[in-house]
Amino acid sequence: MMTLSKLLIPLFFGLTIFLFTTKFSNFFTIETFSNNQESNLLQQSFKLYLKRSNWRYAFIGFKNIEDPYSISPLWLPKTPKNRTIYMDASKCFPTDLPSHAITGNNCCPPMQSSYKFKEFDFQDYGASSNFPLRVRKPCHLIDQEFIAKFERGIALMKALPRDDPRSFYQQSKVHCAYCNGAYHQQYPFENLKIDIHRSWFFFPFHRWYLYFFERILCDLLGDPTFAIPFWSWDNIDGMQIPSYFTYPNSSLYHKLRDNNHMPPSIVDIQFYGDEHLVSPQKQISINIASMYKNMVLASTKELFMGSPLRHGDKTHPGIGSVECAPHNTLHTWVGAADTPNREDMGTFYTAARDPTFFPHHSNIDRMWGIWKKLGQGRRDYSDDEDWLDSHFFFYDEKATLVRVKVRDCLDIKKLGYVYQDQDLDRPWLNFQPTSTRMSKAQREAKRAKVFLSSKERNHFPIVLDSIKSVIVKRPRKLRSKLEKENEEEVLVIEGIEFRSDKYIKFDVHVNDDEDELSEYDQTEFVGSFVSLHNGHESGRISTRFKVGMSKVLENLEAHEDEDIVVTLVPKAGKGEVTIGNIMIEFLPY
Repeated sequence: MMTLSKLLIPLFFGLTIFLFTTKFSNFFTIETFSNNQESNLLQQSFKLYLKRSNWRYAFIGFKNIEDPYSISPLWLPKTPKNRTIYMDASKCFPTDLPSHAITGNNCCPPMQSSYKFKEFDFQDYGASSNFPLRVRKPCHLIDQEFIAKFERGIALMKALPRDDPRSFYQQSKVHCAYCNGAYHQQYPFENLKIDIHRSWFFFPFHRWYLYFFERILCDLLGDPTFAIPFWSWDNIDGMQIPSYFTYPNSSLYHKLRDNNHMPPSIVDIQFYGDEHLVSPQKQISINIASMYKNMVLASTKELFMGSPLRHGDKTHPGIGSVECAPHNTLHTWVGAADTPNREDMGTFYTAARDPTFFPHHSNIDRMWGIWKKLGQGRRDYSDDEDWLDSHFFFYDEKATLVRVKVRDCLDIKKLGYVYQDQDLDRPWLNFQPTSTRMSKAQREAKRAKVFLSSKERNHFPIVLDSIKSVIVKRPRKLRSKLEKENEEEVLVIEGIEFRSDKYIKFDVHVNDDEDELSEYDQTEFVGSFVSLHNGHESGRISTRFKVGMSKVLENLEAHEDEDIVVTLVPKAGKGEVTIGNIMIEFLPY
């Protein structure tokens, strides 16, 4: 007969194996990377785990024990290789706000019940509807009947209980939640907060946001054909705040706005906090030139839409051209000058409290569609599964929480709406910037002056406490016709670091004269980096900014030069920004 001790030994051994496999399998329930980039956080935690668990190697099938993504536990099926951004909608945290913010840090939507929490995948509402496509019209061309309907819809939304996820109050908090870190990435990167700005999520997130906001308005109005108008600041006739947003008795009115910018003031797409005192005609020229540079010169998806943000990446990988200006600059231009951070429109955490937010972003969404029709291979990230399968959560008109993926918003007709464009000119499309166009001898003299006078020449990091010029080497100065057709030469400013509670703007000039800088409508000015107030004073942002150079260098007749002079001009946040490096790279169309 087997003794008790002989029975206990195999039982103990079996229990040990069971506990080990359970714990170890939990460690590997992660999504694997689709490329060779690896997370330092995962690497460190994995090495620490192995250091404490050397005796377990025998149970693991592996290629490289130092690489957590090469290990295949023998008892586990392989997980698909993707790095989509995903989140748990039931886990929402207080946001990081500046210490002097005029609002609280709870941006989380109301949960139906912590025990009955449910979410539903998006259904193709637009395509299945029996109603005609909703038509989004320009604000300056809508009639009084439409204005009255818009006012009534916003009034009905504002009248809903504050804890109703469809209410204007709760809808305004959605933007704060996704833009100020209320949601975090999933295991093993729970310490990484999600911010849809300065990345490839800027356009799709806001498209979904407006889509559900519009559906709620349709339901409250009992009119499935209603559509949010767009503020056509890219058209000369639309370059001012629509007057019906300024009537105190209207639901479209908002008291926290800059009183100096009420109609008939012309919008300033290059606004940086101080008044740009020029004539209306000159301001219009500046706006048109800015639209040209941020739409036409942004010839690749990364230049226009921003850089990829994947699971395990830190936020703010790189901002797109239109997000800098006119998006960020007009947010600041509308925001109240007498509040700490130009709230409400001037900050991410309060911007959607102002009804102008929605027509402003309706036109931003329209720009996405227009840009893709400009040709020369312009297309979004539709071949990248990480972008396509990343998802967000929104409440629909029935207060049902809906999970949506990026891939489901790429065709606006399938979402049930279109834009009225037939009566609008695009004066920026064929804009031709002027140039002082230095001769080759003048450019060489300028480079020599920069080399001799700047102690910081190419010694990074540099602090933008004044105008700074550096010489940037071009890796390839003579490119074939085929190379020029397939790739864009790009100026990359990386390691841009600053405190997250600061408003930042600096301008970028190429082959320009520091003592007499070119105007915004001249060729030498190539773009602006702009960042709104975002987080707590203890937080820091590190990001990149890219600008297309191919057309610029052709226009400056400098396309055969070995290097260029890049001049950075601080406009807002002087002395608050450091630059890690400036270089040239080539991006495919």
